[in-house]
Amino acid sequence: MPTKIRYKKQKFPKIRLIKRQEMWMFTLQGWVSLFATAAILLLFMITYIHPFLAVTSPIKADALVVEGWLSDEALKQAVGEISTGSYRQIFTTGGPVERGSYLIEYKNFAEIAAATLKEMGVPKEKLVVVPTPKVIRDRTHASAVAFHQWLSSSNDQLESVNLFTNDAHARRSWLIYKQVLAPKIKVGVIAAEPAEYDPKKWWVSSEGVRTVISEAIAYIYALFVKWKA
Repeated sequence: MPTKIRYKKQKFPKIRLIKRQEMWMFTLQGWVSLFATAAILLLFMITYIHPFLAVTSPIKADALVVEGWLSDEALKQAVGEISTGSYRQIFTTGGPVERGSYLIEYKNFAEIAAATLKEMGVPKEKLVVVPTPKVIRDRTHASAVAFHQWLSSSNDQLESVNLFTNDAHARRSWLIYKQVLAPKIKVGVIAAEPAEYDPKKWWVSSEGVRTVISEAIAYIYALFVKWKA
């Protein structure tokens, strides 16, 4: 008998354009809880973020380091700190002047701050200018490194310094200076009060919002970097 040849039917994959799928969703109580939690976190951030960034934690120090880019009002507050403290030296830091350098005799913010402090009554013999080289980024770190290098090449040995800086910039500057000067030199910090906005209501001012948000982002970035001399 002839053998029957059986052909298997070729199966083609089924094309499915949609499928049924279960999905978890918030209930009404879930949405209410989510928005309530977000509101509490937002209120907490608005209330406490500025005091956190504008930290003041001074120590008994031999010298005061003043960041030279501060406003005249902030430098006036620095003079108040100098008059009440027992600092042997006042250091001013800062990079090159980026605008107007052809019109004034000072070429960097360290020189400008020192000259301003002198006019405000700080004795000239206490002032030490430590200019910062021009850098594209991380200017605070560059200033801290320049200060560290000055100390390394000087016979004057310091054991502790207070850093005087501006408002919400204080937390980040403090972090960087502590890492650069560790472990030989202890660092405290003093934040100047802002004149451009009310720190207790920073969110109602465009200047306050720009300052706090930008400094918060910059501080988060600084946390993930190892700042070395």
